[in-house]
Amino acid sequence: MSVDSQAISLVRSSFKSVAAVEDGPERLARTFYSILFARSPETREFFPAAMDVQRDRLVGAIAHVVERLDESDAILEYLAQLGRDHRKYGVTDEHYTAVGNALIEALETFGGAEMWTDEVDSAWRNALAIISAAMMDAANAEDGPPAWSATVIECRPVIKGVAVVRLQLDQTMQYRAGQYVSVQVAARPRMWRYLSPATPYDGTGVLEFHVRQVTGGWVSPVMVNQTAVGDTWVVGSPIGALGIPENSKDLLMIASGTGVAPLRAQILELIRRGNTRKVQLFYSGQHPCDLYDLPHLWKLAEKHPWLTIIPVSEEDENPWWHTEPEPLPPIGMARRIVGKVGKVVTSFGDWAGYDIQVVGSESMVNSTKFRLRAVGIDVDTVRNDPTY
Repeated sequence: MSVDSQAISLVRSSFKSVAAVEDGPERLARTFYSILFARSPETREFFPAAMDVQRDRLVGAIAHVVERLDESDAILEYLAQLGRDHRKYGVTDEHYTAVGNALIEALETFGGAEMWTDEVDSAWRNALAIISAAMMDAANAEDGPPAWSATVIECRPVIKGVAVVRLQLDQTMQYRAGQYVSVQVAARPRMWRYLSPATPYDGTGVLEFHVRQVTGGWVSPVMVNQTAVGDTWVVGSPIGALGIPENSKDLLMIASGTGVAPLRAQILELIRRGNTRKVQLFYSGQHPCDLYDLPHLWKLAEKHPWLTIIPVSEEDENPWWHTEPEPLPPIGMARRIVGKVGKVVTSFGDWAGYDIQVVGSESMVNSTKFRLRAVGIDVDTVRNDPTY
């Protein structure tokens, strides 16, 4: 990636000036889509009728790329993944040009003449050209399907508002344990949601997702409450940087709720590889019942001494609507600890020398990183995928 340091600085500072303005990111996104749809009306069919989630996702994606423009290998791989995933929309090279031009016009409109100098304009055009090229090259080089059709073979509620859904793909899709995919259900066309497979690739074409219903959400309530065996879902290409590191470091995994899925997939992949390195998983939730996958994880830990499971909940009691008894840990397994997961994790030590992954809500990830920083961990080395 040949964006020089001065250009990267201009791109970052101009984008941060947008983010610093009240409602700035939302206004930028609205302006961008208004311009895009006016200049290239055919692109409107790529997006859902309700654009609120899509606007947030756009700003999150831009922020993620802008902050990592100087991380050439990592950001180029991320952009390649996005390019392959965007094939599901039917995006062409001309659409990438239209998107770049619309974003430039939106930024210029938002920033005004004082911010949008010739130097800033040139820096953005150079960066967007490289970004578009990386995505287009990856998309054009891909010979697999633009998306996979999948049939629901099981939908099992595990607690209120959470379901385990298993799908059979129409053809196999290779992915790394820890990655995530975009998913669309028939009842919500063009509304894609990101889910992480909870099992590693095994060549059978079966995917397992752990889906939590989001209050006020458009898609997750349908996935959790209305999915039936035989339904057809559409699945996009795998994305994400999480996964088993190539180094030999011991692993610290920190998960909240359904965030356990990509970490569980990695643990199962490690078992398949005959792992010997130490793996410590802190599995957390608001209530004890949120640790719905704990019995399965305990069984894995009983068979594989290198795996340690530490259950954590912020509350000691379950909500009134959950009446099932809490499972008791097998002999030798850690008992559940009450507290914030970041505080609990750092009470065990400073975790120096571990490869660390954190998966959960944005607030959980940020608070856990704050605690890790306080014990001396360089949080730039803590891995988590974007939370948009």
